[in-house]
Amino acid sequence: MEYTKLIIEKQEDICIVKINNPQAMNALNSTVLSELDCAFSQIESDQTIKVVILTGEGRAFVAGADISQMSTMSAAEGKAFGEQGAAVFRKIEQLKVPVIAAVNGFTLGGGCELAMACDIRIASAKAKFGQPEVGLGITPGFSGTQRLPRLVGMGVAKELIYTADIIGADEAYRIGLVNKVAEPEALMDQAIEMAKKIASKAPIAVRYSKEAINRGCQVDIDTAIAIEANLFGLCFASEDQKEGMSSFLNKKAPEFKNK
Repeated sequence: MEYTKLIIEKQEDICIVKINNPQAMNALNSTVLSELDCAFSQIESDQTIKVVILTGEGRAFVAGADISQMSTMSAAEGKAFGEQGAAVFRKIEQLKVPVIAAVNGFTLGGGCELAMACDIRIASAKAKFGQPEVGLGITPGFSGTQRLPRLVGMGVAKELIYTADIIGADEAYRIGLVNKVAEPEALMDQAIEMAKKIASKAPIAVRYSKEAINRGCQVDIDTAIAIEANLFGLCFASEDQKEGMSSFLNKKAPEFKNK
């Protein structure tokens, strides 16, 4: 597919996906969502990719969903648009490899929801976060009411959603919405550094760890422990487990082959 709203670049085993709609501050419309859906389907099928970095072009990561598109929607059309965005974000969340959001600027509404669908968030010191939807007469529609309380706790999530407050990167870090804060000029370098560190580890083990965390957080603790035990056991069927432990015992760097 030829992308009009995305820039996709591969650096060895790292894929960088950049939302490229800067005139609209990377607002999410149906076209952007469809392109993200296609891009992440292609990434899922590419066995050479170990980590994805998602970021935005210009002054925004994503400044929100496209209000000009939403303003004339009926209830049925609004529901369908919400379902489209939620499905794309769920695909990103469930991607086998880790996704790092390099949050470079305004990250509001659907943008904040997109960042929350990623595994890890690194924010520029200039980034701004918020769920301002109630000021527009709507709720967060791309799973924000579900992921935000899971990340920051119910009370903080309710405050942010009910008040529509916009917070800076330092406050987002304090409440646990982002993992790290970087100076703007160092943001991508830090994201790439982290991606390279993850990519150097055993890919199957990273993938199973992500699956154990994502699935385990949705069930009771006993079921979650059983999920972990099964995935832990599956690691021992991999060549990478043999390589990792043999290399440790022989005091040499492992050479993982994703097998």
